[in-house]
Parts: sequence; C-alpha cells; structure tokens
Amino acid sequence: MKAAERLRWCVVLASLAMACGGGDDTTPTDGAMDARDAGGDAQPDAADDAQPDAVDDVGEDVGEDTTDADPVTDAARDDAEDASDVGDVGDVSDVSDAGDANVADAGDASVVDAGDGAVPSTVAVGHAREFRAVWVASVSNINFPSRTGLSATAAQAELTAMLDVVKRNRLNAVVFQVRPEGDALYRSTIEPWSRFLTGRQGGDPGFDPLYFLVGEAHRRGIEVHAWFNPYRAKSSASSTAVAPHISVTNPEAVVTYGSAVWMDPSRTVVQERLINVIRDVVTRYDIDGVHFDDYFYPYPITGTAFPDASQFSAYTSGGGTLSLADWRRDNVNRMVQRVSQTVADTRASVRFGISPFGIYRPGMPAGITGLDAYNAIYCDPVRWMREGWLDYVAPQLYWPSTQTAQAYGALIAWWAGLATNGRSVFAGNNLGQLGSSSAWTVDEFRRQVELTRAQSSRGARGNIWFTVQPFQSNRMGIADVFRANYYTADVLTPPMAGARPRPPTPSVTASARVLRPTHPDALLLRAWAVYRLDGSAWTLDQVQPATQTSLTVSAAGTYAVSAVNRFGDESLGATVVVR
Repeated sequence: MKAAERLRWCVVLASLAMACGGGDDTTPTDGAMDARDAGGDAQPDAADDAQPDAVDDVGEDVGEDTTDADPVTDAARDDAEDASDVGDVGDVSDVSDAGDANVADAGDASVVDAGDGAVPSTVAVGHAREFRAVWVASVSNINFPSRTGLSATAAQAELTAMLDVVKRNRLNAVVFQVRPEGDALYRSTIEPWSRFLTGRQGGDPGFDPLYFLVGEAHRRGIEVHAWFNPYRAKSSASSTAVAPHISVTNPEAVVTYGSAVWMDPSRTVVQERLINVIRDVVTRYDIDGVHFDDYFYPYPITGTAFPDASQFSAYTSGGGTLSLADWRRDNVNRMVQRVSQTVADTRASVRFGISPFGIYRPGMPAGITGLDAYNAIYCDPVRWMREGWLDYVAPQLYWPSTQTAQAYGALIAWWAGLATNGRSVFAGNNLGQLGSSSAWTVDEFRRQVELTRAQSSRGARGNIWFTVQPFQSNRMGIADVFRANYYTADVLTPPMAGARPRPPTPSVTASARVLRPTHPDALLLRAWAVYRLDGSAWTLDQVQPATQTSLTVSAAGTYAVSAVNRFGDESLGATVVVR
C-alpha cells in the first residue's frame, strides 16, 4: 500500500476507535465508517420455522431440528484493501481434495541456513482449502438464543460456548441468522430488534449479538456469514410487529399466505428495504459473507394462489409481456443481481452466496425427481451462477445417499458443474436428521463428506451443516468422528473467485519456538498460515488469525509463514529456522 494511502486509513481507524470504543457491547453507529468499496411433491410447510428447510423424505413436509478483533475496524481494513498497491501478481490459491497440503518451492536467490542445507528465503506454499460451516438459526430460537429473555451475559455466554465448539471441531465459518422475519439480531435503525431475543419485537437485548459474535469469531479465526431472509415478514401471522417493521410502515407491501406473512417480491419498497439492510450491515459490521437460504416466493400451498394478482395485472396493464412465472422469477433475479452489486460495491471481499432447494428441476440430473423449485418458488440459481452474481451456491441436499430419486452423489456432481470461473459449490447437509431413522447414521454423513470431496476438483469445496446443535451435543459421536477422520487440521476457506495481485510476503523472526510475523499491510489480512518443512515438502502446521502477533510452534525445524488477505489470497511464505 502506498504510504499516503496507509496514512489515510490510519486516520480512519483512529477515528473509529474514538467513535466506537472497544468494549464488547459497543455497537457500530451508522456513521462509523464510509465503506466504498424434496422429492415428488415434497416441499416445506410455509409456516415451518426451521431454516434452511429440511425435507424429511419424499412427499413429507419439512422437519425441524429442534475481543481482540474489533468488528468495525476490521471492516475498515477491508475497505482499504481495494485501494492498496500490493506486491507481485501470483496465482490465486485453488482447492484440491481436502487432504495433503499442496507443495511447491519457489523464491528468490537469497537463502536461509537450515543447518543441514540452505532453503530459499521465500517459498510458494498452499494447502487444500475447504469451507466447513454450520448454520446458526435464530428463528423460533432453534439455536440462538436458546430461549427468549436471556440476559446479555447469558446470551453472550451461549455465543462464546458455541464458537468454542466450532473451533474445537476445526470448522471455519458460522452462518448466523440475523434477519429471520424482517427484523434484526443487530442494532439497526432500519428494522426492529427480533422478537426471538427478548420475546417481543423491538425489545433491546442489552447488547449487539452480531457485533459481539464477529469479534469473538474472528479472534478464533472463524468467519461470520450474515444470513438474511429476503422476503419473510412473519413466521407466524399472529405475532405482533412494531415500527419500523415493514408490515407496520408499508402494510400494502406484505401479504398473508398460509399461517405466515410475506413481503411481496414485486413491490419496489421490499427490494429497496432489503438493499438498504444489506448495505447497512456490510458497511458497519466486519462480516465475511452475506447469505440467503431457500425462501424466495413461499413454497406453494395446494389450492391457494400467492396473492399478487393485482400487482401482476398492473404489470401487464403497463405493457409487461412476461408470463406470471417469468415475471415472478424476474422479480427475484433483479433482487439477487442488486444485492450482488451492492455487496461488491460496498466491500468487495465479502462473499455473497445462496442456499437454494437441493433440486433445481426434476430430471436435472437424469433420474432425479422432486419439487420444481424453478417454477414453484421462482428461483434460478443456475442463472445466478452463470451471471456471476454469486460467489457460491449451497444447495440443500437434505436426502440420504441411498434415496435414489434424490441421490446425494448424483446431485452434488450436478451442482458442482455450476462452479465455473473459480466460484464454489458448498453442499448443504441436514445434520439435524442424524439418528432420526435407519437412513440417517454417522456413516451416512461420512459418505456425504466423501461424496462432496470427490467433486472438489470440479468446484465442490465444502459443506454447511444444518445446524450447529449436533456438534454441540456430539450426537452419536459425530463431532469425534469428523474431528478424527475428516477435520483433522485447521484449514482456510477457499479464496474468492477472480485474479488479484498476490499479497506481499511477510517478514518473520524467531525466538526460541515463537514466530513473530509482520506485514506492510497488516490491517488487510485475515490470517497467517504456518508451514513446516518435512523433507522436501511444506506441510501445513497451523492457521492463526492475523491479529495474533506471535505464533508458537511445537518443535525445532524450518518453517514458512504466509499472509492471507481478506479475499483468501495467500502470499509466498517467508522461511525461518527454529532451533
């Protein structure tokens, strides 16, 4: 980064420190920063609160499974990223099978003395990346908070305990539901506090859950992806809403359908509010991703049409020529495109991904039957990926691999084909079904990990587990099995798509068994990756958050430390000898 640019961001960060303070309960203000930068007719019950939807079986309804790092200043670091002038252009790290570390030697003519031979002072390093995430659902208090009315201290304790489970099991991301029904699990002037916090919408929980979570997660090296429901206004039509909930401020923009209330996707005010919400959160919170689940138009209720006839009539009277189905899809497509552009314009290193229903259309691939999501809920993830509007798609593959009509192996192979131009597919897995029947065994979920990894070279680069709870309880020993056999070491998430300059190489010193990396653009980093030289191969030793200034290794040897920026791009490794 140029000296002048670095100075400018130092001033910004100093201002943030004064504006926002440093306590866990401090909430970023609106002006804190200027960011520039499944089968058969199976479908979820529209009133079912479990998110993302979990289809139990063909023909059945959804089943429910019942700070050292400052989030604001971290976001400012990311904003600076686009303005930085970084080092030599290099290849963006890619993903292979989640197994052995990738090995390559590269560097300049200078060397360090390793005792029994010289090694280059910089080397090309890398390892197999994988997205290992869990959904943390707030709707109906599925995961957090465990019940309404918790004190701020008790709620924070639940979040830190959950993050400790995530870290212990070598997961690297949480997908945290922040807008379950046109509300907020963060401090907002646009939408009211969620009723799932205090028991009543608008009730202040005494702290900002998203702000707290981001700080605690990043301190542990865990990404936070904020999960928004774009159109659901009330999961229960009988619940009480307060201003500025959209059903209060714009009652004409919501409709009751079944036992729930939905925002009408065709209404301009609905899309504008969503865009404002997304921009606000990406600006004020140091989140790593924006995430939607499978609710677009609601899942159809037999014999009941979604009540948007007047809006469609106005569209056709105004000269519109699309069919009803195409018009509805166009409403959703335009929303997805605008959200994508908003995220990219606000902070380019924030991912945008969607987790749609696991079957795109019956017969795709051959032999697959089930709900036609393209025509039932009017979502088109194939187009979203083709247009480059998404960084990843996470299809909800909520069936066992033995269920032929919705076979996991065939579906993940089909979805992996959408991962072009460096974009990713992360499988969504219904871990909440573990133990619910003879089909849902520990071995079934082992098989699902293996089937996903078998498609890694085609772009299937990880899994998102619904939900975190089976890891928390170690149900049927699933956490132990994963930790011992699949998640055997910490890894980084896959880099974002696109060619970017390689980050500058850090400088590293060693004292005893403590490595101390420094970097010219430290504010722009996400992590340090430490590799150990084993024979002629560089093996990943550890991954640590970039806020950690000292890295302890367990044995003498030759090590290389790389810097990883907010896009997931990895620098060359700086080598150092530990004696």
